[in-house]
Amino acid sequence: MNFTRRQLIAQASAFPAILKAQRGDNPRRNVLFLAVDDLNDWIGCLGGHPDAKTPNMDRLAGRGVLFTKAYCAAPLCNPSRAALMTGLRPSTTGVYDNNQPFRQSPAREAVTLAQYFRRNGYRAMGSGKIYHDAFPDPASWDEWMPALDKQKFQDPLPEGRPLNGIPNTAHFDWGPLRNGDAAMGDAKTVDYVSSQLHKKQDKPFFLACGIYKPHLPWFVPEKYFDQFPLDKIAMPRVKDDDLDDVPAIGRQMAKPNGDHRKVLEHKQYRKAVQAYLASIAFCDAQIGRVLEAFDSSTYRDNTTVVLWSDHGWHLGEKLHWRKFALWEEATHNVLTIAAPGATKAGTKCTRPVSLLDLYPTLVDLHGLPARPDLEGESLAPLLRNPAAPWTRPALTTYGRHNHSVRSDRFRYIRYSDGGEELYDHQTDDLEWRNLAADPAYDIVKRDHARWLPTVNAPDSIRTRGGAE
Repeated sequence: MNFTRRQLIAQASAFPAILKAQRGDNPRRNVLFLAVDDLNDWIGCLGGHPDAKTPNMDRLAGRGVLFTKAYCAAPLCNPSRAALMTGLRPSTTGVYDNNQPFRQSPAREAVTLAQYFRRNGYRAMGSGKIYHDAFPDPASWDEWMPALDKQKFQDPLPEGRPLNGIPNTAHFDWGPLRNGDAAMGDAKTVDYVSSQLHKKQDKPFFLACGIYKPHLPWFVPEKYFDQFPLDKIAMPRVKDDDLDDVPAIGRQMAKPNGDHRKVLEHKQYRKAVQAYLASIAFCDAQIGRVLEAFDSSTYRDNTTVVLWSDHGWHLGEKLHWRKFALWEEATHNVLTIAAPGATKAGTKCTRPVSLLDLYPTLVDLHGLPARPDLEGESLAPLLRNPAAPWTRPALTTYGRHNHSVRSDRFRYIRYSDGGEELYDHQTDDLEWRNLAADPAYDIVKRDHARWLPTVNAPDSIRTRGGAE
């Protein structure tokens, strides 16, 4: 931390030249862009759950920089992905919900991350879920499988649904499949991505791979359930009165009398945790297949690999299930970057960062013209030195005027009606004690509140569809 201002400026200005020298004769490095849906911190290297089996994601994290405090721009699929791919906050675009396509918002003319690489000589291609299901973006890609207007392959569904016995549960369901891996949509996505890695590409590429599991429903092959015997599963720590000190809007988001009550009434809690862990293990196996193809390709030494998840997920914490909230479980996500010549293997960064930072980071790493209109910050200084000074907290938005600010130590939430929450992660990592009403923390609240957005755009156009 003992950097002088002059040293910081010198190092920052030297970084592009250092990268150029490290790239040698091939300055146009490729991008392998791995996305996972609904994955919280239940992976081994993040320590979110003691039973998680994720050797492949752990191995990838060990190749570069693992960000242990990475947070989404919004705790639901469409706004999170739209923010990441456009580099613009939900509060700027008005895309707050799953039924608001960004191409019908004030960001309709945005040049997405993939588009920007295309405009700079890259071939952009891929398969699986990168944008929200209902709103694929053909303008972003040269090639997509199954089709430019259809992002992902379908999964097989078991007979006799709901398998969990909860009436009218829709896709909030779980249980083992008799099908093998090859029948799964994610496996077909990986087949395509692997085939591209084994081809000779005539341009530098931006290759995206969107893994759908562990998105609901948690139907994956039975062998993954077998890895987690029910009687040996560690259960989430839940406090029955956890919502008593939470403002009314926060309690409404939690919906404790919805999913949580149904899971308990039907005695499905332990089976649900098993199913989520099984779905993560399946996801990890597919990422392992991508890495196997990548490692045997000619692109291993000149490709930046990024792994990210679009947001976190609750399994009963704060009496809440799914995402759709501003607490740690819903907002904390996976982010790791391995860039040859720019990252050191086995490095962890504990600074709070945002998925919004990915767009400017990849532009920076690959020497593309800077984009001053982006609202994230390049993580290049942290890739070089994970302990470098970093003053920005991570901002997450859920609905208009509802925001969470996550700093190194605290989480501050302010809702649209002025309700507040404040949690000290140094003493309360489960966010059980709301300190917002304690005058001793007024300075902390003010310091965090200055990071709240000054613009809260009206809701953009809503359309049919756009479900979870």
